[in-house]
Amino acid sequence: MRYGVLRALGGGAVVLGASGLLGGCGVVSAGPDPVCTDTKEAFQQYMTQVRSAPAADPAQWRQATEKLAGRLDELAEEAGDDDLEKALTAEADRLRAAAAAVGGGDVTQLNTVMSKTPARIGEVCG
Repeated sequence: MRYGVLRALGGGAVVLGASGLLGGCGVVSAGPDPVCTDTKEAFQQYMTQVRSAPAADPAQWRQATEKLAGRLDELAEEAGDDDLEKALTAEADRLRAAAAAVGGGDVTQLNTVMSKTPARIGEVCG
């Protein structure tokens, strides 16, 4: 278990580093589409949740990650734009896959997903 905690601690720093990309004037902008604004808010809420989750409790990280994936699925249904819907659905799928590993204390996959999310969503939200 100690090894898993260490992996969570090390990876947590990278995941939280991604919050700067999503929270500020990053690529995920509040474009003209309200779904883009809601997507940015969903990521900001996620970052708040993982900041407060102890690294030694990967179940909380998994739960927060699965919740974000679910929210992105909801937003994809509201999108009204095929490109935005596809991007949000794909991101939700990536997060859901990463959540399984996070539950075991390994955040490597989550770090990869989160580091690429701003560019992928930003392409469609501009």
